Amino acid sequence: MLWLKALHLIAMVTWFAGLFYLPRLYVYHAMSDDDIGNERFKVMERKLFYGITTPGMVATFIFGIWMLLDYAWGMYGSSGWLHVKLFLLALMVVYHYFCWLWLEDFKHDRNQRSHVFYRWMNEIPTVFLLAIIILATVKPF
Repeated sequence: MLWLKALHLIAMVTWFAGLFYLPRLYVYHAMSDDDIGNERFKVMERKLFYGITTPGMVATFIFGIWMLLDYAWGMYGSSGWLHVKLFLLALMVVYHYFCWLWLEDFKHDRNQRSHVFYRWMNEIPTVFLLAIIILATVKPF
């Protein structure tokens, strides 16, 4: 069980690393005004999203579901903290989806948002991280 938890945490850190860095790349990409820079950002964003962030998300869910099944859902099915955590994870998937939409906008040179927008979007994963870690560690309810 501890191996599953370790793998789950490693995958979660990988996913969050991508979610922290990808919008930061969007900030710099939105500020870029040369073709060479734009193409470089496109490559970096694509590799980060498909090579690190998305596999991290998939692995997080695989190991998380495995732990739920191993712990027996019935044991935690009535735990309020777990329900809130799972809801926040669903919201994170929505955020991940928006990161993909923004990736597509940059890929096709149709971004209409400013670097300030992406600076604000860059803060969202921090809120998720704080809430999820507190819920999973403290189990306040």
